[in-house]
Amino acid sequence: MRPMLAAVEYGGPWELPPVNELFEFPAWFFAGTPIAFNRVALLTLVASFLAGLLFVVAFRKPTIVPGKLQAACEALVQFIREQIALQVMGADGLRWVPLLTTIFIFVWLNNLFEVIPFINFPPTSRMAIPAFLAIMVYVLFIVTGIKAQGLAGYFKTTLFPPGAPKPLYLLLTPIEFISNFVARPLTLAVRLFANLLAGHIILTLIFITIHAFLTIPGVTGFSIGFPIGVVALLASPLLIGFELVVGLLQAYIFTILTAVYIGGSLHPEH
Repeated sequence: MRPMLAAVEYGGPWELPPVNELFEFPAWFFAGTPIAFNRVALLTLVASFLAGLLFVVAFRKPTIVPGKLQAACEALVQFIREQIALQVMGADGLRWVPLLTTIFIFVWLNNLFEVIPFINFPPTSRMAIPAFLAIMVYVLFIVTGIKAQGLAGYFKTTLFPPGAPKPLYLLLTPIEFISNFVARPLTLAVRLFANLLAGHIILTLIFITIHAFLTIPGVTGFSIGFPIGVVALLASPLLIGFELVVGLLQAYIFTILTAVYIGGSLHPEH
């Protein structure tokens, strides 16, 4: 972003640098190794710490008449319990509420970094974070299915849906394999990644363009695009609000799909 702003401040012709400059950050420690530590890693750790701290503070001294933070956290847990775990997974979903709540909070906090001043970067716009979460869910629903149905039973019910004519399995089995063991983790990761990637690019371009309209001088010495820049700047909170909704919605979608996949392994008849 700094090269963009520098070009704008210069006041002359300027070009947007490669988009990867919005997502690639130099390593602070262990550069050139698989454990290189940079801004993305730091924000991910901060999100993990904040997620834990939120519930520790909220429920450290719970009271019958809850305070605002305790009430908000209780409402969140109740929503995930009632509207996701029980609705999607049935009574067996109760033991998955802690995991689903953790996933929701972690994803939402990472998404929220997109609109926080001086951070303005969601770690979920890097494929590594959504991919890690998707692989974790992938392993969980397979292991859960094998544990609930047995190895042979799980793959039989997954790849050979009961009730279908046997000749139809020549078509159904490859489709079920791709759908359950390839498409699920891929779409789970790509959906989250693509939405946050697009949001980060759009927000950056919009605000850089606003800055350009407000600062680049015209022939008379004044910015000819100043009125447009002012109107766009006044409208920018709407875009930020939209990104807040997208971040919250993507956390919800990731959580509910996790429940759907695990619930499907527990109850294949559904």
